[in-house]
Amino acid sequence: MEENKIVSLSDLKKGMSARVVNVQSQNKALRRRFLDMGITQGVIVKIKKIAPLGDPISIELRGYELCIRKSDMKNIDVEVIQ
Repeated sequence: MEENKIVSLSDLKKGMSARVVNVQSQNKALRRRFLDMGITQGVIVKIKKIAPLGDPISIELRGYELCIRKSDMKNIDVEVIQ
């Protein structure tokens, strides 16, 4: 995948890193949950592990690991950096 390309967080593969560009969700509670977990504009995230069936996915951000459902990750736009 090309660097500086804007994609959904769910499109990244294991080991890839990206910078969060936008958190979009019609559901205000889900958007608030993302923000509370530290998924904010400008933060760097790295895909650490993917479950055997592809869901959930473990990401690393702000010094900790977080597991998120792939369907929720589609609401997070990121810029590929590595």
